[in-house]
Amino acid sequence: MTADPKGVLTGIHFLDGDHAACEGALAAGCRFVAGYPITPSTEVVERFAQRIPLVGGLFIQMEDELAASIAILGGAWGGKKVMTVTSGPGLSLMMEHLGLAYITETPCVFIDVQRGGPSTGLPTLPAQADMMQVKWGSHGDYEIIALSPNSPQECFDLTIRAFNLTEQWRVPVFLMMDEVVGHMTERVVIPEASAIEITERRWTAKAPGTYRPYDVGADRVPEMTKAGDGHRIHVTGLTHDERGWPCMTPKQQDKLIRRLSGKIRDNADALTDIREEGCEDADVVVVSYGITSRVASAAVLRARAAGLKVGHARLVVTWPFPAARIAALASKCKAMVVPELNLGQMVHEVRLAVNGRIPVLLVDHAGGTVHDPQVILDRIQEAAR
Repeated sequence: MTADPKGVLTGIHFLDGDHAACEGALAAGCRFVAGYPITPSTEVVERFAQRIPLVGGLFIQMEDELAASIAILGGAWGGKKVMTVTSGPGLSLMMEHLGLAYITETPCVFIDVQRGGPSTGLPTLPAQADMMQVKWGSHGDYEIIALSPNSPQECFDLTIRAFNLTEQWRVPVFLMMDEVVGHMTERVVIPEASAIEITERRWTAKAPGTYRPYDVGADRVPEMTKAGDGHRIHVTGLTHDERGWPCMTPKQQDKLIRRLSGKIRDNADALTDIREEGCEDADVVVVSYGITSRVASAAVLRARAAGLKVGHARLVVTWPFPAARIAALASKCKAMVVPELNLGQMVHEVRLAVNGRIPVLLVDHAGGTVHDPQVILDRIQEAAR
């Protein structure tokens, strides 16, 4: 296995989603990964451990997920693009460090290859039941960005995008895979490094003594430095001022948290990515994401073959939730159908966006396998009546 100096394994490959995500991370410039083995995500870091010596990076297996999630924050402040990989039980352990990454504005990528839960649950079988955990699982008010691939090709492409977004906005970014997407093998096209758009970290050009780590401009995103560059920096989970120094007053809390939240909330429309098909004149719109979108596509095709006017809206960016776009779609159709590999998570966001104007029908599934397309079709037919 050979790669160019930037780590890109150019060409046409047959890869599973886990391996494709690894290749995406390498192509994006990730050079430090810390992790702990957990099914069904382990193959991502196994491949990374094999590939990273070719480009001078480092993978370290930590003693648990707590150690892994704090190690990548240190790696980011050491100047590297960083990532960790896990599944449900490990993700639960990482929640405190998600909050730390957020308040310190540390660029980092988390890959969650979802499996059935709660607890140990179904280690080798799929679910989509971590969707709310990444948004609400840590304490306090915070915002993240989450992407949901439905193929190995998207695992490659969206991993690169995840790194670009975390560097642009300095928030934790999640790639919300699942066991099926992680383990399915398909054709993956990896372009030349020169054809891959990469967002690099915005390093400060200010001289030591003049740099304030949390000074911001119009986009509300501060420039960054790293340990050893000569700047005085203080990285703390406490509420802090522009210098990074603890400043635990209600006024500073309000100023800081509104800035951190606002840079994502106020750009939600720009971050929206919904792939729509046949929604223009649809009576029923199916809203799906991840592996369930592929099953939903089969149900939509059957519905159209039966003469129903059905559209399909696939959420590629799931957080921030595209409420404005879902509301716009709801203004033109009679009902929405939301299939999920859980007992109802993102459907709550759809219902909030629709605000009671049309029915929103859930097609739930506790996980362990994907939906039978007929079950989704039955729900579409019910919605169309």
